[in-house]
Amino acid sequence: MDSWMPPAQGSFVGRTGEIDELVTGLRTHRLVTLVGGGGVGKSRLAAQTVRRVPDEPYDAVYWAPLWSLSGRPLFAAAVADACGLSDHSTRDQGEALGSWIGGRRVLLVLDSCEHVRQECAALVEALLAHCPRLVVLATSRETLGVRGERVQRVHPLDPETDGLELLTERAGAVGVRWTGPADRAAAAAVCRWLEGVPLALELAAGMLGEHGVGELAAGLGRRLELGGSRGMSVGPARHRALVTTIGWSHELCSPAERLLWARMSVFRSDPAPDAVLDVCAGGPLGPGALADALAGLQDKSIVTVGNGRVRMLDTVREYGAMWLAEIGESGAVADRHAGYFSRATAAADEAWWGRGQQRAYAGLAHSHDDLCAALEHLLLTAPEEALAMVGRLGFFWACCGHLHEAGHYLDEFLQLVTAPAAVQAKALWSLGVVRCLQGSYDLAQRLSREARVVAEVAGEGALVADAAYLHGLVLLLRGKPLTALHEADRVLAASIAGPASGARCRLLRVFGLTGSGFLAQARTEAEALRADSVAVGEYWARSYADYQLAVIALHEERAADAAGHARSMLRGKRAIGDAFGLALGLDLLAVAFADQGRGELSAGAYGLGHRFWQMVGHPQRGTPELGALREQGERSARSQVGDAAYERAYQRATAAEPHRTLDGMLADPVDGRARRA
Repeated sequence: MDSWMPPAQGSFVGRTGEIDELVTGLRTHRLVTLVGGGGVGKSRLAAQTVRRVPDEPYDAVYWAPLWSLSGRPLFAAAVADACGLSDHSTRDQGEALGSWIGGRRVLLVLDSCEHVRQECAALVEALLAHCPRLVVLATSRETLGVRGERVQRVHPLDPETDGLELLTERAGAVGVRWTGPADRAAAAAVCRWLEGVPLALELAAGMLGEHGVGELAAGLGRRLELGGSRGMSVGPARHRALVTTIGWSHELCSPAERLLWARMSVFRSDPAPDAVLDVCAGGPLGPGALADALAGLQDKSIVTVGNGRVRMLDTVREYGAMWLAEIGESGAVADRHAGYFSRATAAADEAWWGRGQQRAYAGLAHSHDDLCAALEHLLLTAPEEALAMVGRLGFFWACCGHLHEAGHYLDEFLQLVTAPAAVQAKALWSLGVVRCLQGSYDLAQRLSREARVVAEVAGEGALVADAAYLHGLVLLLRGKPLTALHEADRVLAASIAGPASGARCRLLRVFGLTGSGFLAQARTEAEALRADSVAVGEYWARSYADYQLAVIALHEERAADAAGHARSMLRGKRAIGDAFGLALGLDLLAVAFADQGRGELSAGAYGLGHRFWQMVGHPQRGTPELGALREQGERSARSQVGDAAYERAYQRATAAEPHRTLDGMLADPVDGRARRA
């Protein structure tokens, strides 16, 4: 089963009846919305229920976390990203998502919809109409208001049973045990005061490092009788219990911990510790004090730290944002946040040709929501830097499938921002790459010309070279390899390219040589480019050099070498998250398998390739010479195993979980002698 789920966050207590009710609801309704207040446990209930899904009739389960999207313009693209769709078309993203889900049995979880309720409702209505076997599970503080919606209210835990069990377990996790009847009675009182609200109970457990359970019970009672926490509006008793607990947790923090809590609320994804240290430092938060404050917040259950990331729940984050505004630092911290991510994109761009490339792709992918927030902030406060940042991001996002986000921001910023010529040229080039990958070749060619003119005015040779690379790429895709070859030769002869743009132009030359039939020369130059890429620890150019070496090997009837190069390409593309490259590589691997007489494996590779082509929203694409190889490979595979066996293997691969199936193909030992780094 194809599944995209958040990692489990600790053990789960109680709610057996609610899980059963939700499972039944998902069997009988196509839209179920879990509705309840903040901190009541909607997301945890949804996740725990969905983890039963392997026993349920779904082909795929996708989890889309939406809490960070209140200021993001591309809602449907965010849901598509969560569903593994790296759409390379110019279609509306809701339409593309509907085509991607199609007739499959899919469970789509939309978590924390209240910030984008109207957008959720519109998308859900469209998807349910287009996808007959889709089931949607939403969590929200209010209903979506969609026809046919089944609403399941999520209430707090029973304070006397499950609530007490949760508090006892979380207290044990911080080393606190109830030592006698008085402790147990006080713990029961805490659960009653907090109305069984799970987040409030978890925060209360975090307070036990500062207070005994008896003191905690008495303190909560006094605070709730007085009406809650300073600075927070009060409402229903359960909401008051939660904000009182958050407020008391805040009071128990040291001044440095409170300041860090407030400043961390600026993040829209789970940041790495170095991002926290950079964005949140300043004033009393020097490096040592900040590290101590982070450890203190972790001890108090305000944040969790794991897998190299710092996580803060959205309800706790909302409280931090309120305090950040109260102390008058919202603008300054947003400036530091945007500055950090702008510098991160500059460092990634600088490290593209070298060992930092893979790390840069991974870091930018994980920080996607923060990058969008930074771009939107910079457009208002430092528009030239906004255009520079998105220009640097464009090529990364194009490779990782974020073409709609890249196209949206680049197009908007280029229209709104006047910037120096070098910044303008980079942004024009990035937008041209995006439009080329979306199949808009006329527009991409026009953008390449504009980028070249502006780059020449700026005297930026590397940008001139990149503009030529883009022009040559369009020529290749239009079946004009010899003209593309001449374009690459012209730029390389001028010695104006930098390391990154030079590698791209060298690759353009290899493609032009292969497409023009100069296979021996193409092989020599592809091997040289690959060796240079390996030497510096680079993946993008290396994987496309492998692509060309596989194509050449197939033309020269060296099937084992072709399979080895195709696998090497697939490893490289997987390392940087390039679904389009994975689709291309699988097509080549399928042809190589057919040439080796492995017809069933070839059918499976074609089927898996089809799955990745669906992910990018296109039928099979690539340079023209690949089409004939695909057709030849499919005919050969069918003749080897027969049409019926071919179709069975093909369909099995399209229905399987794609990334695990890819792992199996990469681990196939038969071609071990052709395996490459």
